[in-house]
Order: sequence, then C-alpha cells, then structure tokens
Amino acid sequence: MRKTLFTVTAVATTLLAAPLASAASLTLYSGRGESMVEPVVKQFEKDTGISVQVRYGDTAQLAVLLQEEGNRSPADLYWGQDAGAMGAISQAGLLAELPADIYEGLPSIYTSESGNWVAASGRARVVAYSPERVDEGELPESVFDLTDERYKGRVGWAPTNGSFQSFLTAMRVEHGDDTTREWLEGMRDNGAVTFRNNTTQVQGIAGGEIDFGLVNNYYLPRFKASDADYPVEQAFFADGDIGNLVNVAGIAVVGSSDSQEEAIEFVRYLLSPAAQQYFTGSVYEYPVTRGVIQNPTLEDFDRLLEVSPQIDLDELEDLEGTLNLLRDVGLL
Repeated sequence: MRKTLFTVTAVATTLLAAPLASAASLTLYSGRGESMVEPVVKQFEKDTGISVQVRYGDTAQLAVLLQEEGNRSPADLYWGQDAGAMGAISQAGLLAELPADIYEGLPSIYTSESGNWVAASGRARVVAYSPERVDEGELPESVFDLTDERYKGRVGWAPTNGSFQSFLTAMRVEHGDDTTREWLEGMRDNGAVTFRNNTTQVQGIAGGEIDFGLVNNYYLPRFKASDADYPVEQAFFADGDIGNLVNVAGIAVVGSSDSQEEAIEFVRYLLSPAAQQYFTGSVYEYPVTRGVIQNPTLEDFDRLLEVSPQIDLDELEDLEGTLNLLRDVGLL
C-alpha cells in the first residue's frame, strides 16, 4: 500500500531537475526500518539513475559503527531514527556540511545548528487516552501533572523504549537532571504502568488496563485506519510543554564519502514534495516542509510549530546520561 501511494504521488509531482549524468552508487546506513525506507529509495533510483545499497540496523548501533569505521567507512549517507544519534555522530566530526540552501524555509525544530544534518520527517509526543473513561477536564496541561494523585495507577509509559528515552533526554536539556529525576520518581511512586513500547500502551488503553499513555503520534492513526471506532484518542499538552517534543528522523552525508554530490541529491530528494507527502500520508509522520496535503489525522503544520517546545536537537545526544538516570531510579 505504501509503495503504491508513494509511486502515484511521485509521478504527480515534479521532484527534480534532470538526473545526474553519472551512474553513481550510494551506500546508505539506515536506522529506519526497511518497510518505510525502501519505497523512497526505489523511487529515488528510478528518478535519478543512482543506485543505493542500504544497510539496515539499529540507529545507535549504526552510529557506533560509523565512529569505529571513521574515514574507512563505505557509507555515503546516514539516516538516523532520532536526533540524539544525529547529534552524536555530528559531534564526532563524521559528517559533511550541507549546502546552506537546504535549510531555507525550514522551521528551527527541524534543523541542526551544526549544519551537517537535517530532519526528513517529524513525530510528536502526545498523551493518548480513553474517551470513555477520561473526562475532558482530566486531560493534563503538562506532562509534569501526571504525578498528581488523580492519575495514580492510570498512566502507562515505556522506559526502555528509544522514543521515550529521547523525550527524557529533552526533559533533561530543558529542565535539568534534578527536575527530571523528581518527575521519574514521582511517576514511579504514582503507580505508572510499564509497557514494552508505544503500541502496547495504545492497546492497553483500548483494553482498559490504563487510561493514559505517553506515546508517539503515529501509532493511534494506524489503529484508526483499520478501525475508525478504535476507543482511544490523543492530545497535546499545553503549548510548549516538553511532553510535546517533536523528535525527528535525520539524514546526513558522511564526510568521507567520495560521492558527495550524489549523496546531497538524496538529501534533497527526502525534502521533495513527493517524499514529504509519503512520510505524512503513509507513515503518519509530520512533514518538515510546507506545500504537502495535510494528513487529516494529524495536526496541521503551523499548529505543530505552536505546540512544540523549542529544543536544540543537537543537544539530545547524551543518551548514556539518560540511561544512567533511569538505572538510578530503578526503571532499567
């Protein structure tokens, strides 16, 4: 289904100027899953004549591999699942500087201050809830409200999940380690229910195990696509709350690449109208550029900018500090 939608959109949209003359080959290290990446890669190959060999793996593990390989790496591109991994390899000096025009018109929540990687799509943290068991007045204004007595035993979370850990890193950046530790301990002591991941939290709400869950925005729309009456809804916290963190999947050109021009062409491709339409229409993530048809299950482009906290994405690289904090409070 995703391949069909992407192909139709790509044909209907002028993506690029004439394909590059050389029959270059690129190697992409992808921390994003094959089912999501393959349709984009195949369309890029078709439209440009540039072949792409993809090595799939865990985002963090591929980042470590890049650091181990250094200038010997065969990778031309790195597509990471979250900003923390992008920041880590940026700080390691492994990435090429991107042309300045790539950032033109992009909101700050989608750009790297280092200038060597850019967001390809965004996903927001939200609070999912049961409309059957939660009154409108019970929706929390802030993620910090969830330690209140009225939410005791009613909230789910997934401390071992990568997206939760990225959110927690952002909380440390915005509010400091002491406040973050206090929140974790408050949630733990308030009976927060531990789940394996985002999907099981949404299922837990539908099944009556919990009334609230801290998840990424795109899980619920996937359930709704199969069942429009699925008994879960979701909402943002108040504008600017750290609970609304918009994390990103980032794309970068590896500094040691011998195919810089073609690699930059791939980066531009991910920001093209058809690729952005695919990310929002089929993957339920947020586009990073304007000019695409809004997915009706998501907030519009400008509303997302209003609710999002303003975080320097490059500062989300201290995952180890977050893991240590989770261990200290007994959640890992």
